[in-house]
Amino acid sequence: MTDLKSAAKQIIFSAIDAVKPEKLVRRQIALHNNFLKIGSRQFDLSNFRKIYIVGAGKASAFMARELENILGNHIQGGMVVVKYGHGAPCKRVKILEAGHPIVDQNSLSATEEILQIALLAGDDDLVLCLISGGGSAVLEALPAGISLEDLRKVSGFLLASGANIEEINTVRKHLSLVKGGQLAARIAPATCISIILSDIVGDPLEAIASGPTAPDSTTFQDALAVLRKYDAENEIPKSIIAYIQKGADGEASETLKPGDPLFSKVHNIILGNNLEALHAAMKTAKGLGFHTLILSSRLQGEAREAGKVVAAVVQELLASNLPVPRPAGILLGGETTVTLKGDGKGGRNQELALAALLAMKNVKQEYAIASCGTDGTDGPTDAAGAIAGPGIWDKCRSGDINPQEYLDNNDSYHFWQKSNGLIVTGPTGTNVMDIILALVP
Repeated sequence: MTDLKSAAKQIIFSAIDAVKPEKLVRRQIALHNNFLKIGSRQFDLSNFRKIYIVGAGKASAFMARELENILGNHIQGGMVVVKYGHGAPCKRVKILEAGHPIVDQNSLSATEEILQIALLAGDDDLVLCLISGGGSAVLEALPAGISLEDLRKVSGFLLASGANIEEINTVRKHLSLVKGGQLAARIAPATCISIILSDIVGDPLEAIASGPTAPDSTTFQDALAVLRKYDAENEIPKSIIAYIQKGADGEASETLKPGDPLFSKVHNIILGNNLEALHAAMKTAKGLGFHTLILSSRLQGEAREAGKVVAAVVQELLASNLPVPRPAGILLGGETTVTLKGDGKGGRNQELALAALLAMKNVKQEYAIASCGTDGTDGPTDAAGAIAGPGIWDKCRSGDINPQEYLDNNDSYHFWQKSNGLIVTGPTGTNVMDIILALVP
């Protein structure tokens, strides 16, 4: 059996590789005799005059490139917007990079081009919409009275508040003219097929990239409740509160709701998700000799609290050989949050690993606890996550490093940088939330 740190990286990288968009597209999408097969569904392309591709999110450019390989001359043209550094060369589809997690001018410019394509599509046309995590930031059109700076301020506040992604997207949808099914409304009367890579726990269509082609069950009242929950009213621009209140009073157009007849020509298809990545990780872990268990793909909550839970599972393995016999591998997936109280640098995966390390302070036996973002980015850092193990404590003692101080300051990145525990992948081209792994020999 290879050393634990190398094994952890091998397992995590295999999970990421399994959900790279080009592989998912090749496995699940094919063209035969003018029939486009997507998963278990089939579409007769002879029913359509023109085919356009639009999309948004970290994985969308790679999805577009692979669809070009499959559809070739069937594609009339298109536009996809991705996070900076996540582009891919395409021949028929234009790719533009934009800001993430905070919207920038490129987001607005690219979205305007996407809306122009939607306007071109007629009743007998098909629009393939490629959606993945990160789409909420890079796809945006703003209502009158809401400026880009206003939106950036409320997004930054919510990201730092500890709000979960569903809460953040509830607000985002109600400050947008494309989210919450509104892009599907722009595409109509053309047929829309959305091909989706999920980065949300449970794969709710309305939450992934804020559901641009899915009906939305949330309301302006819900958005107002989120802002009140996090005491945002004195921290964000007055224009934001005023517009949300206007919508709650019925004076601004709501997002599209379930049952709207418009969705009769919309098909939303999940192409890949976190559980698929976990199954690939489990296969690799078993191949390395670990008895492996997928504990959950739905981990949420504060990263530092989740780290304590993972540490408790490892301590149980060491003490009682449960929940699986050793050598053991425990896998979890999901997306935790960080409530910023310090002024350090880090991300949810690095903070989870640091909290786990602190919970394992008195454990001398060998173990590895890793947490990694499948998109290759963890917070505003160049790392995807980190790996904790007992050897880190030796480096702390020899370097006079206090892990608790780094955790208190939300400065997990600099801790792991000093202790050589960072996982760095670079942009992966995919995004299905996070992989958390515990190994015990």
